[in-house]
Amino acid sequence: MTYAPPLKDIGFALSLAGLPADDTAQAVLGEAARFARDILAPLDRQGDLSPVRLENGSVRASPGFREAYGKFVEAGWNGISAPAGFGGQGLPQLLAAAVNEMWQGACLSFGLCPLLTQGVIHALTIHGTGEQKRLYLPKLISGEWTGTMNLTEPQAGSDVGALKTRAVRQPDGTYRITGTKIFITWGEHDCAANIIHLVLARLPDAPPGTRGVSLFLVPKFLVNADGSPGARNDLVCTGLEHKLGIHGSPTCAMSYGEKGGAVGYLVSAENRGMAAMFTMMNAARLGVGLQGVGVAEAAFQKALAYARERRQGRTPGMAAADSVAIAEHPDVRRMLLTMKALTEAARAICYANAAASDLAESAADGDARARAKLRDELLTPVSKAWSTGIGVTVASLGVQVHGGMGFIEETGAAQYYRDARILPIYEGTNGIQAIDLVTRKLPLDGGNAALSFIGEIEANAQALSAKDGALGATGALLAQAAGTLRETTLWLQDILKGNDPSRALAGASPYLDMFGCVAGAHFLGLGAAKAAGLRDDRAFAEQRIALAHFFACNILPAVSGLKTAVTEGGDEVLDKLPALG
Repeated sequence: MTYAPPLKDIGFALSLAGLPADDTAQAVLGEAARFARDILAPLDRQGDLSPVRLENGSVRASPGFREAYGKFVEAGWNGISAPAGFGGQGLPQLLAAAVNEMWQGACLSFGLCPLLTQGVIHALTIHGTGEQKRLYLPKLISGEWTGTMNLTEPQAGSDVGALKTRAVRQPDGTYRITGTKIFITWGEHDCAANIIHLVLARLPDAPPGTRGVSLFLVPKFLVNADGSPGARNDLVCTGLEHKLGIHGSPTCAMSYGEKGGAVGYLVSAENRGMAAMFTMMNAARLGVGLQGVGVAEAAFQKALAYARERRQGRTPGMAAADSVAIAEHPDVRRMLLTMKALTEAARAICYANAAASDLAESAADGDARARAKLRDELLTPVSKAWSTGIGVTVASLGVQVHGGMGFIEETGAAQYYRDARILPIYEGTNGIQAIDLVTRKLPLDGGNAALSFIGEIEANAQALSAKDGALGATGALLAQAAGTLRETTLWLQDILKGNDPSRALAGASPYLDMFGCVAGAHFLGLGAAKAAGLRDDRAFAEQRIALAHFFACNILPAVSGLKTAVTEGGDEVLDKLPALG
């Protein structure tokens, strides 16, 4: 089977995040689902088996990708949340998040291309000059041109401050860019007429470290005053990486300035490149979190279909000659429920993040915008790291459900696992997201940004605890986990006030896991309470209540152990690491 967008689950998650189910939203979701299912999903296996190839400096897309991208542009999908003043539709980020999830679930390799372009649009909208917006935004928003992010260099991975790409001022106000970048997603391809690279580089007189990094717009083809593509710029793809997964996505080594210097245009101000690039990266991090949701959903669908078809073994009391579908075995059911519950929890976290991003821009009240901005900043590292982590976990469980056939490439289960493995690595590794959460986000608003969110979780737990049956049991378990999260958060905030931040950093990753786990249980609990009021679809309501209770019983118990890892295990990491030799 191929991926089928779960419109009922997506619609429910959108309603939980506050998006009205109006005619526009329903039309967009329905058309996006058809495009994802009919156009993109068939490309997924094709791209894996027939990877992109490099020919004389030009990258040829996997079979079918170029034609599909043309249909993508023709349908106007690239600009649904982009500014209307430059040709976008100006629809909410929350709705765009749901559509993005469908692209990623259908074909992760394809979905990466518009994801990067949307990040460039976002960065130029905020930091670009009027002329840059006029020349570049309309074609980027339409999708006629695509965009990339160029940070990584061979000697400077996550340490952006160590980059060596050079930018030299020119009398005409442009800059000449020379240097090498690696791991550039969709850095070269034949699907669009132009590729707009955002490149981090250093001026000759720049201060050291990240304080001396500037951001430049470097087009593959220079753009004439009327917006048409002109001469080829001095940049070239010198190689394609041979990767574990996402074979349909070109991951390029890019060389700038082999013939004297690529023409670049300053974005924002000199030595202010990191601030501008982070605008793009923060938007992309939520997008990568949605990739985790998409691949998890696809892996779950394949595993569920296989488990219902594959007959093996017997349940107690059956005759020796009989067999049942493996979905009837308790351990397989546990795996499938874990896959489903984790996917729904991650979807809810990402959608809540997108909703906060919308409110941070559109809320009428200034205080409401400020609160939404804090929530957006708090949830972004959790969306990226926790959701991509569960993408790997769910894809791995999908292989396990298939058993030996999951390890065989022909079933397609292994591809999801291979594709998902990059997600915790790019757009800032999940370890970096944990550092961001602990050192930058926990102190926001004097610590209240995190504590107010935990307060909402505690209030939800209390409301659920007052109900009967599974809802009440879910609330009791959530209350206990929320209390543990509060205690651990206060411990970290206290440590950060001292002079030994290493103790906080040593526990940052288990803390992010804890935060995501409790947040996921919170949103599943909210969904269960909302579903309990549904009268026209009792089967769906019972499913939502069961998922929340399953998550609380089977996944939340890890929270107490994670607290120990944060508050005590970090000392061992710092003190005993030399013993490893």
